[in-house]
Amino acid sequence: MALATRTDRRPSMTRTLWDSSVGKKTIMAVSGLVMLGYLVAHMVGNLKIFFGPGEFNRYGHWLRTMGDPVLHYAWGLWLVRVVLVAAVVLHGVSAYQLSRRDIKARPAKYVHSRARAGYATRTMRWGGVILALFIVWHVLDLTTGTVHSGGFQEGHPYQNVVDTFSTWYGNVIYIVAMLAMGLHVQHGFWSAAQTLGVGNATRDRVLKTLANLLAAVLTAGFISVPVAVMTGLVS
Repeated sequence: MALATRTDRRPSMTRTLWDSSVGKKTIMAVSGLVMLGYLVAHMVGNLKIFFGPGEFNRYGHWLRTMGDPVLHYAWGLWLVRVVLVAAVVLHGVSAYQLSRRDIKARPAKYVHSRARAGYATRTMRWGGVILALFIVWHVLDLTTGTVHSGGFQEGHPYQNVVDTFSTWYGNVIYIVAMLAMGLHVQHGFWSAAQTLGVGNATRDRVLKTLANLLAAVLTAGFISVPVAVMTGLVS
């Protein structure tokens, strides 16, 4: 009897999950929740700037020493970065492939009955593009200092943040991105709940309220920092 060839083998569970639309939506939902958890933690950390430069700079130092003494310097931070990058890539690739698959499967443009869904999809799509571009700018500005204004100071995140939001373009880029993030979270959280089977007739209202609340709190929390610098509350 002939031996089975590679082409005779059944695809792995991971491959089957990745190739299916349901699998891609699940990956999007899980990676989206990972990023949402990061956003909440990041916002809370950002708000430490209101307690002064000493507190905020200590927080920046802690990010590089978390896990000490088990982990070496900055290993914990790099672990978070690797997980976050993986979540962003999986989320973005899944979203792109699902979008292309939807376009190919659509025989004709939807009429008025699909207008609302189409608007939400376009909002998520362009919001994702805006956020992807923002992440690149944000890293180059406050992590590497490549595009930073005012002279980047390693180990002095408070002053670096003040420098960024002392420029009009720094404020515009950040605020526009945070508004896009709020819309993305609002729709994305709801979609993730439906994909993971959390939503039902009795929970829908609670989930929608929670999605709106999360989006509002995150948007207000992040935007409060540039507003504080612009108004002189943080300087």
